[in-house]
Amino acid sequence: MAEVGKEPIRDIAHLGAVELFSPVPERTLWYFRDLLGMEVVHSSDRSAYLRGYGDYATSTLKITAAERPGVGCVSWRAVSLPALERRVEAIKARGLGVGWIDGDFGRGPSFRFHDPDGHLMEIYHEETRYRAPDHLRSTLKNLPMKFTGRGVNVRRTDHLALLAKDVAANREFAQETLGFRLSEQVVFEGGTKEIGSWLSSSAVHHEVAYVVDIKGGNGRLHHFSLWVDNRDDVLRAADIFAENGVFIEAGPSRHNNSQAFYLYSREPGGNRIEVYSSSFLIMAPDWQTVVWNEEERGTGVYWGGALPASFIEYATPDIASSTPDQKVPAFPML
Repeated sequence: MAEVGKEPIRDIAHLGAVELFSPVPERTLWYFRDLLGMEVVHSSDRSAYLRGYGDYATSTLKITAAERPGVGCVSWRAVSLPALERRVEAIKARGLGVGWIDGDFGRGPSFRFHDPDGHLMEIYHEETRYRAPDHLRSTLKNLPMKFTGRGVNVRRTDHLALLAKDVAANREFAQETLGFRLSEQVVFEGGTKEIGSWLSSSAVHHEVAYVVDIKGGNGRLHHFSLWVDNRDDVLRAADIFAENGVFIEAGPSRHNNSQAFYLYSREPGGNRIEVYSSSFLIMAPDWQTVVWNEEERGTGVYWGGALPASFIEYATPDIASSTPDQKVPAFPML
């Protein structure tokens, strides 16, 4: 429940962009460009920049060549320059600041920092709005780019899920320092063990989820999610992946929390990618966080089979457990 009398922080507008590392960047680019239907807008020596046809920014996904898969920098857009300054001061006060950079492709000055688990993030305000070339211009004036009909043709980025040693510490940082709303939680053992928390700076159900890292790692990615308009698009994605030899890890099915329809695959570099639809929006300023316990949570699936063991065990970069004799806990994560 929202804290009575406390003014909410509304300085961050939304998730701006996500960088993914890949040991096979050309194959990863093929997956996002040819199968998911994203558009390449820029490239450099080590990176390619892409967008969904409904994203208003010039680029929302960066693919960077690296030795191992995982998440690079997670970018958040502030609502204004004063809002950016306020969040920078709050982050500095927590001792998590890294410093300013001139800005990546399509973005102005950005302040980089780490969350408590070590994930690299940045916050910025100035951004280049996408202007489609003639061959990609939509007949709808309010659509940034036309629907090309290529592959899955995802509309926009939606969220990402990050693993953490201490979910509560990262959730508290996101709420108190960044100003995110806590949408839903999974809490076990009589309310004492926080397994996962789903947070957002906008009306979207969640833009980031923090989930316990059972291997005791730091800075790892569980999945990156892209939005399609309806369930049929998710089913079509399953056909496209199957026809192109892409490993489908889970789904198509429906989550209980978020109510979303989902399909999880792994792009050729190893990162888990979700095609996602039908989640609900949260408009209420006094939203009461939905908390699930072990019995209520069940398998984490509203209908269909349980999520596979790999869904708990695998993340990028993959690591050995810090406690090798530890058994995988019998709980679903997402």
